[in-house]
Amino acid sequence: MARGGRRRRGRVGRVIIVVPSIFTLANLFLGVWAIVLATRGEFYLASWWIVLAGVLDLMDGLFARMSHTNSRFGGELDSLVDLVSFGVAPAVLIYFLQLSSLGDFAWVFSFAFIAAVAVRLARYNVLHRDSSSRGFTGLPSPAAGMTLAVYYPFTLTDFYQVQLSTWPWSQLLIFLMIMLSLAMLSNVHYARLPRLGLRSRSGAMGLAFYLIILGFGIWARDIFFFPLGIAYFTYGFLRAIVESRLEHDDAAPSEDETPSEPVVVHELKSPPQRRQRLDR
Repeated sequence: MARGGRRRRGRVGRVIIVVPSIFTLANLFLGVWAIVLATRGEFYLASWWIVLAGVLDLMDGLFARMSHTNSRFGGELDSLVDLVSFGVAPAVLIYFLQLSSLGDFAWVFSFAFIAAVAVRLARYNVLHRDSSSRGFTGLPSPAAGMTLAVYYPFTLTDFYQVQLSTWPWSQLLIFLMIMLSLAMLSNVHYARLPRLGLRSRSGAMGLAFYLIILGFGIWARDIFFFPLGIAYFTYGFLRAIVESRLEHDDAAPSEDETPSEPVVVHELKSPPQRRQRLDR
């Protein structure tokens, strides 16, 4: 009976360990499928498959933390998959959508974005043990990739067609890819998404946050996600500027604290006493 219980627990443990990897491989499948759709010109479907890959990336990390099955293998696999789903797939999508019409060497911008994602993931794998659990150093690659991916659905909205369609979007997209690449490679701190839960106030607030995102995503997904990605990307730089300014103000001495010239006090030495001779 005891042996049977141990066997069942062993099977359950193996299943729990495998589940995060299943989410990760499903993420890879969607990233590759998005690349195929982009090469066929089906940009709208490709965009949302990349977003769905981001949801699976969030779920595999969440499940691994909840089941305490984090492993080096899972981390390395997740990074390789993220390079495809949030590096190659969005870069290919933007290339066929805009860059292919700009000349023979416009693909270099797509390469630069993919290279930035690769370096970002490699740096995270090396430094994540020493990094704070409250945030990321550099823009996370899923955020950068999904921001590029949801650009095309945003172009189909009435707001874009009326207000923004005359903007030079080919040049703006190149500028956005460069800025996203620099943000991933920077030391700018970005906050993590809140964790889910019902036992604590922070967990309940995290659940409310995800429900709000889900609600807007279902109700107005085409117009909602691209500005959200731009806002998250910009938030890191604004936060860094404010923190740098506050640190500068704290470090600068005020007028009352300005040190005056040092006053040197010379020690007054008494003249040496003459030795008295003793007559014998």
